[in-house]
Amino acid sequence: MKQIFEWERLLFNNLPESFIFEVIFRSTVMFIILLLTLKLAGKRGVKQLSIFETVIIIALGSAAGDPMFYEDVGIIPAAIVFSTIIILYRSVTWLTGKSKKFEEFIEGKTECLINDGKFSVSTFRKESLAQDEFFAELRIKSIEHLGQVKHAFIETSGEISVFYYEDKEVGYGLPILPSLFYAKSKFIPTDGIYSCSFCGNTEEQKAGTANCKVCKKDEWVESINTKRIT
Repeated sequence: MKQIFEWERLLFNNLPESFIFEVIFRSTVMFIILLLTLKLAGKRGVKQLSIFETVIIIALGSAAGDPMFYEDVGIIPAAIVFSTIIILYRSVTWLTGKSKKFEEFIEGKTECLINDGKFSVSTFRKESLAQDEFFAELRIKSIEHLGQVKHAFIETSGEISVFYYEDKEVGYGLPILPSLFYAKSKFIPTDGIYSCSFCGNTEEQKAGTANCKVCKKDEWVESINTKRIT
């Protein structure tokens, strides 16, 4: 029965110390192969990776890791794995250029999240994007409320693209600053302009309770119409 913290086994796995030089050699070779493969694949910036390209990177990482450390994993089989992956990548890239439907299946498509200062509820239901996460993305872009946003899209890379209203066109909208948004309530305290906390629909409301005309929800936040500070 093996004991824990057997340093020779833990550090060298009962291999001779000279195996360190083989690990260095294996790591160097696999690193070079990895760089060449990514170069051939036309790797884009990490933040711009699509789902398909992320899968490619994970596959390459797995193929590169084992030959670096395990003596029973040969370099030639790993190189064959890399060759197979790059052939598959090139094949799928060729198919995406030939078929729009196949491209949308592999890469996804750009979806509209905000249209004229209101959420596209149907799109949000399809996308794995939480409201808090989306609000954080908008706040990073110095957005205080949805009345400042004409359109917002989620790109195939997962990034958020935003198109703004000009200052003279900014209207009342759902505030996304935490101190204001989390003051939402089902009871409207005074007459005024309020936004639905779920879909962003903005309209005049009387004091009391009301259901949103768009999504039928009943939580409201007092709207604001401040201009963007850039």
